[in-house]
Amino acid sequence: MDDLMSEVNQRANLAFSNEMEMLTFFLTDEQLYGLNVFKIIEILETPKTITAMPESGLGVIGTIDFRGHPITVIDLAMVLGLTPMDLTQGVSYILVCEYSTTTQGFLISRPDRLINKSWNEVIAPHGSVFEGSYLTAITYYRDIPIQILDVEMILVDIIGVDAHVSKDLVSEGKQIVQSHHHILAADDSRAARILLASALDQLGVKHTIVEDAQHAYELLEQSVVEGNGQCAYSMVISDIEMPIMDGFTFTRKVRSNPKLAHIYLVLHSSLSNKSNSEKAKQMGANDFIPKFQPDKITKVILDQLNKAVTLGSSNS
Repeated sequence: MDDLMSEVNQRANLAFSNEMEMLTFFLTDEQLYGLNVFKIIEILETPKTITAMPESGLGVIGTIDFRGHPITVIDLAMVLGLTPMDLTQGVSYILVCEYSTTTQGFLISRPDRLINKSWNEVIAPHGSVFEGSYLTAITYYRDIPIQILDVEMILVDIIGVDAHVSKDLVSEGKQIVQSHHHILAADDSRAARILLASALDQLGVKHTIVEDAQHAYELLEQSVVEGNGQCAYSMVISDIEMPIMDGFTFTRKVRSNPKLAHIYLVLHSSLSNKSNSEKAKQMGANDFIPKFQPDKITKVILDQLNKAVTLGSSNS
């Protein structure tokens, strides 16, 4: 177990291929779950002392000290409607993870192993049984299913997020947004799609939001065909970690297509550290923005649309 923890804690880079490195782990139902290693800061044995937080939401069992700062601990089993963890029985573990500049701890029964998976081996589930669930994807290891959770949706439901764009930015948007602007976005997280749609609705910008980058790329190609060589989208916003095709691979495909290479492309992620931003630029993205920060997303959108309006006026 110590070797596994050490290996996870030393991970610092996402692969520059369409792959992910995943930590698999167990909850109280003894089924396998998975989480991208890059989201994990550290794995801890659950400390004996957890400070309770009254009326803190479903699954929140309290806070622990992590490197001198309190972090919220969430029992993933309880959130999923499973038998909650019994901290009085045996050893359990906490995955300390970063999501959109915040740090949380996720209580699990025990970690299992590290595996590498191509994103095209990660399947996005479809059907009414999955709608509204916290399951965002499924993959397999030796024919054993691994469930990948929409942790972003879990955090939004438990902790909440302010989806409102500031009044000044909404007012600015009304001055520059024109009916011909159309923004395309791709994200496998239901929470992220809801927030993006809310921000774009507040600005009055036409938008299409899909669940994976492969679909987004097909829409870009289709728009070029229907537009006689002209892409219909003013800009594209893409998540980095997605089933089928990740955002880095999507960016490279767009940039390598002469008919699409000019499009303004923004990558966004709940992993908001500097190295991720640098990798996004290295892959060819025009910008990088953290998730769940509507004003930052809106500023990038308005800056680009404003440039488009200015360019259009100068060419008229």
